[in-house]
Formats: sequence, structure tokens, C-alpha cells
Amino acid sequence: QVQLVESGGGSVQAGGSLRLSCAASGNKFSSYCMGWFRQAPGKEREGVAVIDSGGSTHYADSVKGRFTLSRDNAKNTLYLQIDSLKPEDTAMYYCAADPPSCDYRSIRWANLRGQGTQVTVST
Repeated sequence: QVQLVESGGGSVQAGGSLRLSCAASGNKFSSYCMGWFRQAPGKEREGVAVIDSGGSTHYADSVKGRFTLSRDNAKNTLYLQIDSLKPEDTAMYYCAADPPSCDYRSIRWANLRGQGTQVTVST
């Protein structure tokens, strides 16, 4: 069973950047489709991005061009570089693995997820 631990969240001003990390335990990391979803208070989960085992990435339109997802299989770590942050990006961000389908819409229903890391963007 893979365990996921996120880090890197924080409070930043609009236009700033953050790099979220997700450290995974276990030896199947490289074979998993992985990604991030987010959830703001009072809102539904929103898929953000996924990366498949081959390294191909897919992003939600709302983050395309600002978010960059990558993985380091040697370190069992997933990264989400977030640039040009906007107030509407404020949410709890969750790392997830093994969704029903490897696309950004499905990552929010993944079987495995971490505890989340908070991102708060102020004007």
C-alpha cells in the first residue's frame, strides 16, 4: 500500500510561486498514474493535473500554463510547480495515486491520497 505525504504549501501573494512535493512510500510508485486535486471550502474537489507512468502530463484548463507536474521515480516523489498564483487557487491540495482513469478529471476519485497541504493566495 502506497502512503502519500504532501509538503510545500503556504501563504503567498498573487503572482507568486510554490512548489508542492509528494513523497510516496512503497515500491510501486513508478507504475502509478499520479496527480493532484484541490478542494476549496464549500466547493467540490477539482482535478488539477495527472502524470502517467511514462511521464505524460495532462492539466485542467484552469491551471494550464501555470502549473507544471513532474515525477522523480528514483526519489519516489511527485512535484507540482505552481507559478503565477491567483486567489482562486486557494485550496487544500491533495496528492493522489491510482485513479479510475489517468486523466485530471478522475484524479479526484483516486484510491490513494495524502492528507493535503494548504495553499493560500492573497491579493
